[in-house]
Amino acid sequence: MRRTGPTNYVWRLTIRQLRKAARANNARIWRYVAELLERPRRRRVVVNLSKISRYAKPGEVVVVPGKVLGAGALNKPVTIAAMSFSLAAVEKIRAAGGKTMHILDLVKENPRGSGVRILV
Repeated sequence: MRRTGPTNYVWRLTIRQLRKAARANNARIWRYVAELLERPRRRRVVVNLSKISRYAKPGEVVVVPGKVLGAGALNKPVTIAAMSFSLAAVEKIRAAGGKTMHILDLVKENPRGSGVRILV
C-alpha cells in the first residue's frame, strides 16, 4: 500500500513529536494540531496576520498549524507558533512586540497546551 501523509521530513518529525507529547501529557490539543498537519498539501492551513489580529488577545499564545503570511496589520503583542512564517509576517510580528516560534518549541515550553488558541 502506498504511504500517505506529508513527505517532508520536518513535518513528519513534528507530527510524531506532537502525538508523543499528546500521549505523555494527556493533552488532546497536540493530537488535534498533528491531525491538522497531516492534511493534504492543498488543504493545509494558511493564516494572514489580519486574522490573527482579529481573533487573538494581547499577550495570548496562538498556534497556526501551517504557514503565517504577512497580509494585514498586527497591532498587539502576540506569541505565534507555526510551521513556517513569511519574511513579511516575521517583521510585522516583531514590530508589534510579538514573538515567533516553531510548534515544537511551544510544546517544550507548554507541554499541557493550556492557554493556547488554535487558528485555522
